Amino acid sequence: MRTLVAIPVYNEQKYVASVLEKVRQHAEHILVIDDGSKDATPQLLANFPVEVIRHSTNRGYGHSLMDAFRWAAVDGFDWVITMDCDEQHEPASIPAFLEAASEGRADVISGSRYLIPVELQEAIGSPPPERRGVNEIITDELNSRLGLTLTDSFCGFKAYRVAALAGLTLDEQGYAFPMQFWVQAVAAGLRIEEIPVKLIYNDLQRSFGGPLDDRDVRLAHYRRVLHCELKRCQRRLPSSAMQDVTADCGS
Repeated sequence: MRTLVAIPVYNEQKYVASVLEKVRQHAEHILVIDDGSKDATPQLLANFPVEVIRHSTNRGYGHSLMDAFRWAAVDGFDWVITMDCDEQHEPASIPAFLEAASEGRADVISGSRYLIPVELQEAIGSPPPERRGVNEIITDELNSRLGLTLTDSFCGFKAYRVAALAGLTLDEQGYAFPMQFWVQAVAAGLRIEEIPVKLIYNDLQRSFGGPLDDRDVRLAHYRRVLHCELKRCQRRLPSSAMQDVTADCGS
């Protein structure tokens, strides 16, 4: 089972070296997608034996993930594991994703910070209530519409079977990427499994950038992307998924 670990980064000079040192203990093949960093991140990456895709400008989180998927497909990997570079995803959890992948039950193995109740785990920090609230609202809507049982729809720590991604037509560039992905995954009949990962939230100042820092704007944006993707895939989804979908999806 040939596996690539892909790490999108943007201005991560504070964390990138320590994260890569730890990832290298668990992965042979590492790809970093530098999404137009303007700090010392590019110079720090040069110190590590990893593959790098460099965007000249910031293109968005979703774009970085799509670059990772294309790289994994072209280079013949069986699985791609994605994780963030802000020390909120523990590289020590990589073997758990590899074990789950090797069991062959799933096409998507999604980390969940909430599969184990927070009060029963050794959490480090906690997300701002408005971020946890948006996660809960969107996760509940995805579950209701798509028949899923997710507990954490936004966790970026995931393993994807590369062959299963081939039938998807992903094009969402930004942070709303999970909305599009979950709809297409269900429409394509992908098998989805969650595994627990530690809840780590060590930087309350992390920003989405621009208007998305506003909770209501962000929630409305996520819902619009979700509802437009539901419309696009409606022929392959249960009719219950389309209830009260009224988003204007014009270009």
